[in-house]
Amino acid sequence: MNEWRVHEVAAGVRFRVVRPMPTLPPALDAEVERLWQIAQTHTARLFNGRVFSADVITPRLVCGHWTEFRRIVAQMRRPELHPRLGVRSLAVGGVIVGPDGVVFGRRPAAAVYQAGEWQLPPAGSVDASAAGPEGTVDVLRQFWVELQEELGLNPGVVSAPRLLCIVEHPGSRVLDLGITVTTTLSAAAIRTAHAAGGNGEYGALEVVPVAELPAFLTRAGGALNGQAEVFLARALGKGDPRQGESAVDPATGRAALTKP
Repeated sequence: MNEWRVHEVAAGVRFRVVRPMPTLPPALDAEVERLWQIAQTHTARLFNGRVFSADVITPRLVCGHWTEFRRIVAQMRRPELHPRLGVRSLAVGGVIVGPDGVVFGRRPAAAVYQAGEWQLPPAGSVDASAAGPEGTVDVLRQFWVELQEELGLNPGVVSAPRLLCIVEHPGSRVLDLGITVTTTLSAAAIRTAHAAGGNGEYGALEVVPVAELPAFLTRAGGALNGQAEVFLARALGKGDPRQGESAVDPATGRAALTKP
């Protein structure tokens, strides 16, 4: 995680679109399209929608523009294109804490980004559905959409949303905004909702008791995505989750530091 950059955000941080999507030179646009076509041969569900890309990040204001998903995919495949594409796409990622523990999901092996990795659901790009009036971008609205689509959970079953931080991937330059919520649902209820209403974004779902997090994280090893440990530490307390140094009271959502 040493190469991953963490951007601090305030509780009331705002996200705004301040400029149009830049036009690409013909040669660069052709290369983006070539990489996009390759990606489509591997993942049939790809859609070239609009995604928020950050230009400037401060704790209280994140400014950017709408970009297209094919540019994001091209930069994922060829990170060296970043100086020319200038894409830093924003995604939301959750830390759901319930009475039975923290929810983890494993991405399919064919996924475009972080394939086969365990991550903290829900997670998804901030797309045009989050667009608000006068250039505003509603990241919580995007989070609620992902919660329903990926896990089959109605936003009414979670509470106390709190923004954690933004983690920037050193290669793709993807930005993941951590958001933690609490729920009173049991692990069985979460799995049932996922099985009945999830969209297949996760092939496997685990609800890990807080006391068992160190063992789970060790077992996941390199299959755990990079931002997960940062988000867990912020959501559950200041300790290292691999060392069992953080715990949370699901009834209150408050973190308390403990030792194993």
